[in-house]
Amino acid sequence: MSSENRITGHYNVPPELSGKRLDQAAAELISEHSRSRLQSWIKNGSLTVNGKSRKPRDKVMIGDELALDAEPEAQVTWQAEPITLDIVYEDEHLLVINKPAGLVVHPAAGHADGTLVNALLNHAPEVENLPRAGIVHRLDKDTSGIMVVARSLVAHTSLVEQLQTRTMGREYEAVVVGSLTGGATIDEPIGRHPQDRKRMAVVPSGKPAVTHYRLIERFASHTHIHCKLESGRTHQIRVHLAHVRHPLVGDPVYGGRLRLPKGTTEELREVLAAFTRQALHARKLTLEHPETGEILSWEVPLPDDMVNLIEALRQHARELEGRDY
Repeated sequence: MSSENRITGHYNVPPELSGKRLDQAAAELISEHSRSRLQSWIKNGSLTVNGKSRKPRDKVMIGDELALDAEPEAQVTWQAEPITLDIVYEDEHLLVINKPAGLVVHPAAGHADGTLVNALLNHAPEVENLPRAGIVHRLDKDTSGIMVVARSLVAHTSLVEQLQTRTMGREYEAVVVGSLTGGATIDEPIGRHPQDRKRMAVVPSGKPAVTHYRLIERFASHTHIHCKLESGRTHQIRVHLAHVRHPLVGDPVYGGRLRLPKGTTEELREVLAAFTRQALHARKLTLEHPETGEILSWEVPLPDDMVNLIEALRQHARELEGRDY
């Protein structure tokens, strides 16, 4: 897939991308690189189709092979900032962190600084030479928990491949509205919402997405669940659980208005009203070390706000039952 000091890869055009512009197909197939960088590689001949240089607007067809062979170069222009990181593990290839809720991963409109990338550039300046500063997967701003960052080109290539082949294990904990009776699998395609481009939705034209969930603890009218992903679509867990009418507690985008079931005490009402982020935490990460091949796994505990939310729901359930246990 790649050498020590070049960015390489081979990608076949699948049926659903046949007839698309080359730059559009490349953005889908090689999503770890920015669209502007892919376009520049197409223009300078680093990204070819069936061994030949093409223009970004040229159409590709099913079975065409895209080949990438590019020189690494400084990928980012953002500023390093001395932002404290909760580091779970690090070596020359990997940086595993416990991201707090509220920290934006990547600079964007409205968040030009104060992001995880700004912190990474301060802690590990070498990531400026990697695509997206070593970010290979994201957590939403208000999702807490564990994520891995590449510190070398070897690691970046390996991690992207593990994500694409679904061999990287990512496990989450969430608290949802409603009392679930058992675990299940949600297998529904996810794409852009047809009316609101800032949201995602279950749509027939979306990309395949599979979420497995199982119960951890059931309360009077909420459920604490464990989720495992087979895919990694934007907002996947949030969209899937909202689709089956069990949105995440506090989700400002997919949760709808605050729903208080019958029997809700004033104490619980205050806790639920104050919980204004999606109750989602990336608990566990498992991957193959890019250099040694060793299978590594890390877990980070639930943050205080979710611990307090769960305790309030547990206490409410006890009160409704009229007994302690």
